[in-house]
Amino acid sequence: MRDYIRIHKNDMVAVAIRPLKKGTKCLVEDLTVTLTEDIPMGHKFALRDIAKGENIIKYGFPIGHAAAEIKAGAWVHTHNTETNLDDVLEYSYQPDFRELSPTKPASFDGFVRKDGRVGVRNELWILPTVGCVNSIAQRIAEQAQSFVTGSIDGVYAFPHPYGCSQMGEDQENFRKLIADLIRHPNAGGVLVLGLGCEYSNIDVIKEYLGDYDTSRVRFLVCQESDDEEADGLALLKELADQAKEDKRTPADASKLIIGMKCGGSDGMSGISANPVVGGFSDLLISKGGTTILTEVPEMFGAETILMNRCADASLFEKTVQLINDYKKFFLSHGLVVYENPSPGNKAGGITTLEDKSLGCTQKSGSAVVKGVLGYGDRVQTCGLQLLSAPGNDLVAATATAAAGAQIVLFTTGRGTPFGCPVPTIKIASNTPLAEKKKKWIDFDAGRLASGMSLEALSEELFAQVLAVASGKQVKAEEAGFHDMAIYKTGVTL
Repeated sequence: MRDYIRIHKNDMVAVAIRPLKKGTKCLVEDLTVTLTEDIPMGHKFALRDIAKGENIIKYGFPIGHAAAEIKAGAWVHTHNTETNLDDVLEYSYQPDFRELSPTKPASFDGFVRKDGRVGVRNELWILPTVGCVNSIAQRIAEQAQSFVTGSIDGVYAFPHPYGCSQMGEDQENFRKLIADLIRHPNAGGVLVLGLGCEYSNIDVIKEYLGDYDTSRVRFLVCQESDDEEADGLALLKELADQAKEDKRTPADASKLIIGMKCGGSDGMSGISANPVVGGFSDLLISKGGTTILTEVPEMFGAETILMNRCADASLFEKTVQLINDYKKFFLSHGLVVYENPSPGNKAGGITTLEDKSLGCTQKSGSAVVKGVLGYGDRVQTCGLQLLSAPGNDLVAATATAAAGAQIVLFTTGRGTPFGCPVPTIKIASNTPLAEKKKKWIDFDAGRLASGMSLEALSEELFAQVLAVASGKQVKAEEAGFHDMAIYKTGVTL
């Protein structure tokens, strides 16, 4: 097992793969450095003297500048490094990409829906149009567990606090997201549960649905029912009687849409877990499939890499807007655009937002950007997509599901138990986490640091995704975790 790694040949720092003691001699290519202090796992040390004000290079790009002189062998972190990030910028399109070569087709067993999309689960969902009926939705779900027969995978309610007392874009975002989930292919049947007096009532939500499979959706307005629990159960039973007869059939991997998200990242995330997901993404896209990269604030500092991989100038302009609109959102609230990374990120070795972003965007692999989506938009074309959503784990994961993702890949260096509305595969950046949190973690990407190749791990992850798509439960599903979070952007009345 390696003790440290220099990610790019131009890097001024190396990253400790395991805790290193003061006095350790480190041979990095043609450089010999003696550590002047202890270096925790995932943290950086200088490979040469770095002058105050000089840019610090990691991943081949600046992650900030030295706030003080840094000697070779010293720990490089928040105490001596500052961000270079600034506010809204101007960009120029400098295309730098190559289309991936097609690879051998692959398949999984899924549920083919009328619109041609394929679900990887056949679940019954209860979606409230307003938070006022959350408890009713949950009670109906509890009473409907006997409906889990045949090919039905489960019955789940998705409570939330929205649907009323919202204004403008905030309300619009909510309506789009709920409509997206009502039409999601992982749902064999959906009960839409309204109160009746809310702004986003059922009649309003119907306007956002467009062409949908009416045999798979039922609506109930609680204020119009004498017994909403009994009526809800009856409607859900109608859906269950149909859904339980659905059968898994072979489907091409090109039908897969996979969300990609990271959270609780550490200094190993950009070295192991995120590159493995990037390798997976390239593999799926080479077979005609689709992946979604989101958490826009964690693109800051690495955005030009994505911009120059846009397939054309129009997508480049959309990506510029994606980045700058998010920065303007921060600034409109009097906040700096680089108020990141989190305390947990810093404890794990991530120093600046550029450091975090350059690691985060490794999940996108090398594919060409083929789509740029607003929050609540659904995927319209195959290939790598950029989606507008915040860095918040559950909000961003839910956004990828609403965009059409049947599965989410979630990389983490510190661990998290949550599950979003679709199967959420947890990928550990380091083996100690995978061994400690066996009830949370589905895949150990930390093995990359132990000598396994990126190609082998990416192919193994691809095989695991196909297994999950064919019905294998992830750890969060085994625990019964199904969560949803909606992006809040506006005033509450």
